[in-house]
Amino acid sequence: MNQDRLLAWIHSLGAWGFAGFILLQAIQVVAAPIPGEATGILGGYLYGPVVGVVLSTMGLTIGSFLAFSLSRFFGRPLADKFVDAKTMERFDYLLHHKGAFLVFLLFLIPGFPKDYLCYILGLGHLTALEFLSIATTGRLLGTLLLTLGGTFLRNHQYYRFFLLSGAAVVVVFLTIAYRDRLERFFQGLHERHLRKKGK
Repeated sequence: MNQDRLLAWIHSLGAWGFAGFILLQAIQVVAAPIPGEATGILGGYLYGPVVGVVLSTMGLTIGSFLAFSLSRFFGRPLADKFVDAKTMERFDYLLHHKGAFLVFLLFLIPGFPKDYLCYILGLGHLTALEFLSIATTGRLLGTLLLTLGGTFLRNHQYYRFFLLSGAAVVVVFLTIAYRDRLERFFQGLHERHLRKKGK
């Protein structure tokens, strides 16, 4: 949980540092011991923008697929252990929807519980390949922004870091403020899809 201890742990791995960081990113998706924002920034701080994005994407993809696969294999009882009832109810419509583009939009939007979505989607109709494609590309923008933030800190570019952080905070607050409208919009898309399919 402590940044200095995390840095020391990663550096202590030496040549295995890459694997250690990938493992850290994967674990934070599956079990969420630390916020994903912190590990994303850490990737940029340790490895710079290019390597940081690559390693973070690898770890997030592995973690997302593990959560998806565990939920698919063990079913609702396991998903309920990781996803609270309120969140499960909010996104229940995804269990009956096979529209990959709708799920991709949810992964793109800041503030949406992407780690929880991995467990929820494991109960739905998406294939493993569809899920992997969505989880990897849908998280990419957020990963890039977090890694850039870490790179700015590494290079002592504090003005750029706070500018980027400020913009991200504004976007997240707007998402929270209009969350209900966004969810109603997505549910409307789902209902129209069902009506069209019924025809």
